[in-house]
Amino acid sequence: MLAEGARAPSGPSRDPQTASVYPEMPATEELSSKLERRLEINTALDNGIPVEPQFRAHRSIYAEFTEFTRKQIKEYEATFNKYDEGRDGYLDLTELKRMMEKLGAPQTHLGLKGMIKEVDEDGDNKISFREFMLIFRKAKAGELIEESGLSQLAKLTEIDVDQVGVGGAKNFFEAKIEELRRGSKFEDEIRQEKEERRRQEEEKALRRSAFKEKAAIFQGSVA
Repeated sequence: MLAEGARAPSGPSRDPQTASVYPEMPATEELSSKLERRLEINTALDNGIPVEPQFRAHRSIYAEFTEFTRKQIKEYEATFNKYDEGRDGYLDLTELKRMMEKLGAPQTHLGLKGMIKEVDEDGDNKISFREFMLIFRKAKAGELIEESGLSQLAKLTEIDVDQVGVGGAKNFFEAKIEELRRGSKFEDEIRQEKEERRRQEEEKALRRSAFKEKAAIFQGSVA
């Protein structure tokens, strides 16, 4: 029961730290906004007008992710906007799927859903830029499972701009992809060698067993 004069809450409570990142918007209004944005993008593209990404890193992002420099955050922002094909400030499952394919680390449908779920703090089934930054925070803290989808994403998009410069980022990403592929190939070769050794041991065991059976039959016939 509410105390006299108290007001009932008008909706779900919100974290004040994320209030500026996730403004409230009714579902119908949000859908209408997305459709209008998509129409604007299609109209602009049809007329040869470049469409600027809707997301821009703001002061709260820099303040929250203090373990990264502004230059690093801007590079992550550029990567995020590159794969945000809808230019709506989010990576949905389809966009994440294409991103992982282009990075050379394709994922299953369930794998992609798991990647989103691990950082989807607001439960909207897509990745905002803030949630995208959480991937690199988790990677930096060693909180990602080795060779998981998010771990591969972090490895393939991690970049030291001070070393390679913005112009060298493309070559850096390509080198990262090749490095991961070489590592995967090496691991496959090791697994194949182990499988071959296991098969040879099984064949030896079968030959020994067959020899013992024949020896037992021979001894029985002699007796």
